[in-house]
Amino acid sequence: MKSTFKNVSHIVVTAVLFVAALQLAAQTPNLDRPRVYDVKNYVIRVSFDREKRLVYGDTTVELTPINSELSSLELDAVDLNFTSVRLDGASKDLLFTSSNGRVNVKLDRPYTPGEVAAIRFKYTIRDPKKGIYFIAPSGPKDKLRHPAQIWTQNEPEDARYWFPSFDFPSDKATSEEFITAPKGDLAIGNGRLVESKLNRDGTTLYHFKMDVPHSTYLTSFVVGDFAKLTAKHNDVPLAFYAYKDREKVAGTAFSRTKEMMANYESLTGIPFPFAKYDQIMVSGFTEFEGMENVTATTLADNDILFAEYPFGKLIVEDLVSHELAHSWFGDMVTCRNWSELWLNEGFATFMEAVTREKLYGRENYLQKLSEDRDEYFIGEAMAKTHHALRNLTAKGDNSLFDATTYQKGGLVLHMLRETVGDANFWKAVNIYLTRHKYDTVTSADLQQAMEEASGQNLQWFFDQWVYAPGYPKLEVGQIYDENSHQLKVTIDQVQKEDGGVPSAYRLPLEVTFTTPSGSVNHLLNITQRSETFSIDASAKPTKLEVDKNEKVPLKSVKIK
Repeated sequence: MKSTFKNVSHIVVTAVLFVAALQLAAQTPNLDRPRVYDVKNYVIRVSFDREKRLVYGDTTVELTPINSELSSLELDAVDLNFTSVRLDGASKDLLFTSSNGRVNVKLDRPYTPGEVAAIRFKYTIRDPKKGIYFIAPSGPKDKLRHPAQIWTQNEPEDARYWFPSFDFPSDKATSEEFITAPKGDLAIGNGRLVESKLNRDGTTLYHFKMDVPHSTYLTSFVVGDFAKLTAKHNDVPLAFYAYKDREKVAGTAFSRTKEMMANYESLTGIPFPFAKYDQIMVSGFTEFEGMENVTATTLADNDILFAEYPFGKLIVEDLVSHELAHSWFGDMVTCRNWSELWLNEGFATFMEAVTREKLYGRENYLQKLSEDRDEYFIGEAMAKTHHALRNLTAKGDNSLFDATTYQKGGLVLHMLRETVGDANFWKAVNIYLTRHKYDTVTSADLQQAMEEASGQNLQWFFDQWVYAPGYPKLEVGQIYDENSHQLKVTIDQVQKEDGGVPSAYRLPLEVTFTTPSGSVNHLLNITQRSETFSIDASAKPTKLEVDKNEKVPLKSVKIK
């Protein structure tokens, strides 16, 4: 195979990508949220008046200054009606003001780095708009019967609607929850259940302790009258909470959790990183589908009940495997800021395909990638604005959750796997997870691990797939010369060069042409916007295929 000006073109595209990277670095905003203190622990106490949709909150925030003395502080707090703000154990209130979604507290004295200030907030929340959701029991006309429920949903920044906090993923803290469940209900929280105690009024107090640091958006509880199914994976207790007349279908939906968990442990080399894993089906969660609250995943009942039907099997398995994958990618190792959310969601989406590969083989894995590509293309076509995987326009709202962050993220990880090789890829994943265990990460951290494991310089890969928006659109032409027995294949990249979309992607593409003598594969290393390759061919091909093994699925191809 011959390629005209191959070496020159490689130098040119490398230089272009290097200059673009320097320009991008100069323009990249700092999307980390400044911190002057580090929250060490939250102690959250909640009880309810269900009929009045009223929450009684009582939260102690334990924090320490980071670099300098701290005499006052600010926490996120929206629609919390404070009745008391004081040092934990003190009898006198601290001076505070509450406005514009923040509570500002003047401490009793300056605190220095290393000293811990524990501030206890008591408050009520009436008819919460976000964060906590009251779900009424099903009525006679409802097709799906469900009990009354109270549950939380924080991601991205709704923890502030039910407890004062530094509500941003970069600050990880341990937590304790004391949840008073109404009579007849149970509560599920984060971490291990320390105790449950029946109160004189018929309510039950549940005490959960989460001793591994986690971001606020992963803090949660669910309250309701559920049946509990149990299992175990090695030393990790598993629990599945379902409606009492839906235990069978819930058992089906969650039946492969142990198998998925074992596969993830084997691939990453990291045992399940928490003390338990609960999965809870709830009503009214359709907007969210699933949420990887640490050790206690919340799932939409409508999605779980697809397990009743043959066509719904893969839908449910994808959902369960996605949320489970977050225990490693998102809960244990968390995006440092919302621009890096793809490191959570892209990995979880990719692990859906990896689960299919384990359960059903390579063909099903590739089918999942194809489905994700189609969903991404549709999302791109409908989107008014476009962003790279590292989303420099990221805001702490639901606009974060799009096909770029999820489906493109998963596809890019597949292509990274193909670029460095399977063994190097999983070696790098282990380095990435081990090095940043219970910490936060950026795309640069993943790149460093991949380069370390593979010995390759992957700046070009991250520049075009992670730091730039869009995808390549290819038009492929072919001309066969009967005299020289040469097939000339021309590949034009026709994507629009706007909004930071690369003019030319670097693409290792395999083309397969079929003649009466059989099929032949050739690897074309594309580096220019328009490139012609000459390939020896004994006869005129009857068929030409581009990337039939989907090593680079994130592309559109038109064969002329």
